[in-house]
Amino acid sequence: MDDIFHTVQSPAEGIYKEKGSKFIAFVFPVDDESTIKQHIESLKKQYYDARHHCYAYAIGPKREKYRTFDDREPSGTAGKPIFSQILSFNLTNVLIVVVRYFGGTLLGKNGLSKAYKSAAYDALSKAKIIKKTVDSRVKITFEMAALSMILNILKNMDAKIVSQNYDHEYLLIFDIRKSLYDEVKNKIISFGNINWQDI
Repeated sequence: MDDIFHTVQSPAEGIYKEKGSKFIAFVFPVDDESTIKQHIESLKKQYYDARHHCYAYAIGPKREKYRTFDDREPSGTAGKPIFSQILSFNLTNVLIVVVRYFGGTLLGKNGLSKAYKSAAYDALSKAKIIKKTVDSRVKITFEMAALSMILNILKNMDAKIVSQNYDHEYLLIFDIRKSLYDEVKNKIISFGNINWQDI
């Protein structure tokens, strides 16, 4: 299904050592670039004495936003190998940062690529991978008579109710899976006097 993607449930860590250099990998679930910036800045403060803080990320069901960053390592030896593991695990909405402590021995381009890839792999192999759906958020207002029928439809279609208010008007805000959107909309508006709004 094109409305399903995989990401990590929670942060995870991994490590790889080679010729005295230490590569510590951190995996985070992320939904936007501001969160990514916060994670990177936090790690830079925590590991201020590390020589490199390299990373890669992907956001969006089809990885519409992505970036790789080598942080002064030779071009293509850090960010791309990290990103290759995001692709290998078929993930998105994920950030991987690899912090490197230099051990005094140059590893060469191939050695660096292997090290960053291995550190990222180690962290991802310890992460719990979960499946998520691409959802649409909808706001509806309706008459009281339709309440139980609407709630029943939403329950049967696994919609997630975000907010409900029955004070001045009957109002529901919910998330529905993209592939079920049309079916749910057709069923609900068939009751009549339904104000349907995508938000």
